[in-house]
Amino acid sequence: MHVPDGFIDAPTSAVTGVVAAGAIAVSLRGARRELDERTAPLAGLVSAFIFAVQMLNFPVAAGTSGHLLGGALAAILVGPCTGVLCVSVVLLMQGILFADGGLTALGVNITDMAIVTTVVSYAVFRGLVKVLPRRRRSVTVASFVAALLSVPAAAVVFTLIYAVGGTTDVALSKVATAMIGVHVLIGIGEAVITSLTVGAVIAVRPDLVYGARGLQRRLKLRVNGELVDAPGTPVPAAARTSRRRLWLTGLVTSLVLAGFVSFYASANPDGLEKVAHDKGIDKKAERHASSDSPLAGYGVKDISDARLSGGLAGVIGVGVTVVAGSTVFWVVRRRRTGDPAETRRTGEPAEAS
Repeated sequence: MHVPDGFIDAPTSAVTGVVAAGAIAVSLRGARRELDERTAPLAGLVSAFIFAVQMLNFPVAAGTSGHLLGGALAAILVGPCTGVLCVSVVLLMQGILFADGGLTALGVNITDMAIVTTVVSYAVFRGLVKVLPRRRRSVTVASFVAALLSVPAAAVVFTLIYAVGGTTDVALSKVATAMIGVHVLIGIGEAVITSLTVGAVIAVRPDLVYGARGLQRRLKLRVNGELVDAPGTPVPAAARTSRRRLWLTGLVTSLVLAGFVSFYASANPDGLEKVAHDKGIDKKAERHASSDSPLAGYGVKDISDARLSGGLAGVIGVGVTVVAGSTVFWVVRRRRTGDPAETRRTGEPAEAS
């Protein structure tokens, strides 16, 4: 659903840019509360994983494909504020290095793909978790439904943005019907990928999944006749995979997906591209400012072998994204250390990363 330059007029793009900047500023502050020394490294990995899986377009209808948006996955794994930042990092890398998603439309893409998907999915997820039994399976089920609904929600918001600032004269009803219809199908793929990934992480380290916090009751100790919380709830022996091992496994998985599996992804246009072509929304699409990038189009310039070119571009993309994401979240986590507000809230300085 990456919106190219020229689909939305300059004033509307500017407004969405302001909205995106404001949301990122709020998310940076919120991420300081969500991240700790255990989960901060995972956030950078989540960005890289989303980048990798977004390269795996899957067929959803005749001549149309879809790919992961990632807002639900990021919000559930590392928190909604951190999730906005994860997807924003991915969109920034894709726009600058791979000419995917317009640079003037970056505000539109962050608003639609990072903010809307994260907010909608996490609201649905929290609502379901409150009414479902307190079990790990409930987290997986809630993840599926939340991810499923987040994609058509993003399609609705794009339609609204197009209604305000679309550069072509296409009936809004036609845009809405086509966008929502195909993205309901794409949402099914999003839901499957999200629930499987969340379920896999919960199986090995449930304590690292933000959406599963509070799922298990803390152990109680009786001290002087009173029940008090134990210092920490131990992770079950079957789920004691080290954070380093989990991180390395996730990174290797991302590299394999982007560097090898992506070659077999569907070559059909994604939902937005298909609708834009069929309905004429793309008549005023502009040449991407980064179209001359050595990695434009997810291939390495001057390498003629398609498999090698695409695989190498995917590996580079994962590497750049994990470094950029990890740097952002390391800085966010470091700023929490010694934060006066954190000290006032807890009575002691925040832990260093």
